[in-house]
Amino acid sequence: MAQAGPSSLKKQKKKQPNNGFRSSKVRKVQAVKSIETLEEAALQYEPPINLKVFADLPISDLTKRGLKKASFVDMTDIQVKSLPASLRGKDVLGAARTGSGKTLAFLTPVLEVLYRRKWGPQDGLGALIISPTRELAVQIFEVLRSIGGYHTFSAGLIIGGKNLKDERDRLTRMNILVATPGRLLQHMDQTVGFECDNLQMLVLDEADRILDMGFHKTLTALLSHLPKSRQTLLFSATQTKSVTDLARLSLKDPVYISTQEEEASGVMPKSLEQHHVVVDLDKKLDVLWSFIKTHLQTKTLVFMSCCKQVRFVFETFCKMHPGIPLLQLHGKQKQMSRLATFQRFTSIRHAVLLATDIAARGLDFPAVDWVLQVDAPEDAETYIHRVGRTARYESAGKALLFLAPSEEEGMKAALAKKGIEAAKIKIKASKTHSVQNQFQKLCFEDPDIKYLGQRAFVSYLRSVHIMKDKSIFKLEELPVQRYAEALGLPGAPKIKFLNKEIAKAKKNASHAAAKAGTMSQLDRSNESDDESESDGGSSKSSSEAEITEAEASTKPEKVRTKYDRMFERKNQNILSEHFNKLVNHSADASDSDGDFITLKRADHELNEEELPEHEFTSKRKQRLALSKKALAQRGSKGSKLVFDEDGRAHEVYEMKSAEEVFHGEDDVREAGKRFAEEERGKLREADVIDRVAAKEKKKEKKRKRKEREQEEMSGSDDDSAAFAPVIEPVEGEGYVSPNFDLPPSSDEEDAPPPSKRAKKSKFPLAEEEELALQLLRSRR
Repeated sequence: MAQAGPSSLKKQKKKQPNNGFRSSKVRKVQAVKSIETLEEAALQYEPPINLKVFADLPISDLTKRGLKKASFVDMTDIQVKSLPASLRGKDVLGAARTGSGKTLAFLTPVLEVLYRRKWGPQDGLGALIISPTRELAVQIFEVLRSIGGYHTFSAGLIIGGKNLKDERDRLTRMNILVATPGRLLQHMDQTVGFECDNLQMLVLDEADRILDMGFHKTLTALLSHLPKSRQTLLFSATQTKSVTDLARLSLKDPVYISTQEEEASGVMPKSLEQHHVVVDLDKKLDVLWSFIKTHLQTKTLVFMSCCKQVRFVFETFCKMHPGIPLLQLHGKQKQMSRLATFQRFTSIRHAVLLATDIAARGLDFPAVDWVLQVDAPEDAETYIHRVGRTARYESAGKALLFLAPSEEEGMKAALAKKGIEAAKIKIKASKTHSVQNQFQKLCFEDPDIKYLGQRAFVSYLRSVHIMKDKSIFKLEELPVQRYAEALGLPGAPKIKFLNKEIAKAKKNASHAAAKAGTMSQLDRSNESDDESESDGGSSKSSSEAEITEAEASTKPEKVRTKYDRMFERKNQNILSEHFNKLVNHSADASDSDGDFITLKRADHELNEEELPEHEFTSKRKQRLALSKKALAQRGSKGSKLVFDEDGRAHEVYEMKSAEEVFHGEDDVREAGKRFAEEERGKLREADVIDRVAAKEKKKEKKRKRKEREQEEMSGSDDDSAAFAPVIEPVEGEGYVSPNFDLPPSSDEEDAPPPSKRAKKSKFPLAEEEELALQLLRSRR
């Protein structure tokens, strides 16, 4: 076999890269042709009657592989009807019940539109998905990751509660963005380089909930930042007037998507069992505890109206150990805690989640057996979203609604308008366990639990008070005192907002009555004109008396001071009765002069001179008019005076004129010299005083030193004489006799102090020396 020469090897080496380049070029051309073919197929696609699977849609192989990997094969009704229109580039307004698969109905078109338009990292943001809550945004993002794994798009999640700086760094590189409205608008206003000018698709999920949460102005501001040449998909479980208005603003010739089954049978799935039970307000937590104890092998979602209630019930039930994991989810939690709770309840098999309405929209909790609504929903739409957390994707579920006796008729009527009927059931009293005593014990032992109970009490009443549908929520018919006792509280806390409303209602009623009284009196006076002429002046005087009585009734009451409010206050303490006894409530008490040891208080009425020129129409305006700020604006500010030693008043910063102090240049120099001489004299006096003090201090120090030396010497006579060894003096060793260590006599006070060697000498004194010391002490 002949071997190949070097020239043939070079030719082979040149052909290999040529073939690779041609193959890559062919692949690119084939990809472009396939995308063009897919684009034409999507624009001309007419869905068949029996369309059921995703594989029959004109979508790319990458999306089909992602859907198959995530186990999405068959389509739901909303997907069958919306996907052909959205793939053609039409704006879609979709309405479907919860759990019907709306998430895939808008994620699939997002991936396909960007793929067909060859979207890349350098093209910027191509699709924007807005969600009302953080949990729902996280859920949408997870579904997007599961079905879009084979695409090369970059996707990001922007929600509140995370570091804004970290989001800014990654924001400019995103092709698909899932966000909540508030944080998204913050980035649009503050983040440099974040632009939406090239946006292709906008998706609004749960649009009605976005508007209910007060994001209407935020959405309007967001739409102003977005280009008008975009495709918009708007999905919601319920269609309201606000959603229709939003669709009119943001959608162009939208395709309305709805199913005939939903219009015929309502928005509730057939596999959902709905019941309601009538329970007194103070017995709701007893029924909830009994339900949890009898359903330990289920997955239950419990809805309450406010965050404080959720936290109180969670804390107390955890201390009572129900035998099943308890979780809480509300808006006052931190972001990481909310996400951890969401993920745990999603993955756990048996648990009870206590939540507010932030868990009522769009969240997909798998295998939820029961949905309990301890507090009545705001309206029928909220009820639909709450019970939609169970019986999802053709699975079975049960829902139970707790209604107070005053809420039953109004809620049943509201649900009937939506075609919803919840069967009434009764709870056996023998199987209900009361938790009031346990709550009382916990509140007594732990002040924090008591505080949470008080906050839960006030928050619940406030939530009932602000509800719009007063045919359902009737605050005046609720057993407020019994509800406070059911929470374990010693008494009902003060409800400030309710007291304000009552006072406002009384005030309006009094004004209306006074106005009606004056009008009726005027009518009567007009009718009795003829009678007054015939009867002389008698009827006239009677009408005048009636008018004066009406004017007297319309006169404003006297101003109540803080002392009046203090003595009228009824607190939960033993001193309130005592203080009431100190006030003389009798009518004759103020007139009698013979009362002794009776508390008499001034009425604190304002004189006519103190009142402002205009008349007050309310007590609030009167307080504002007599405030310090108003008085300072109307009148001149007072001046502060100080008094000298002679008692004369002067201003704080009073300045004397130069003419009063100095009469000429010579006087100034003389005054300067005189001042310098005075200061020199003061210094001389201070110097003399300091010298005398130093000399006295030195003498005192010397005297104390002598006394201390004498005490040491006298002490050494008594203590060291018996134990000190006898040492013979040796010449030439520097020994000093104790005779030289004697303290000086009275004649020798100025002699120098003894040497340190003499102080530290340890030799005992002789008896003669002791006698000499005693004689010296006696002379002194």
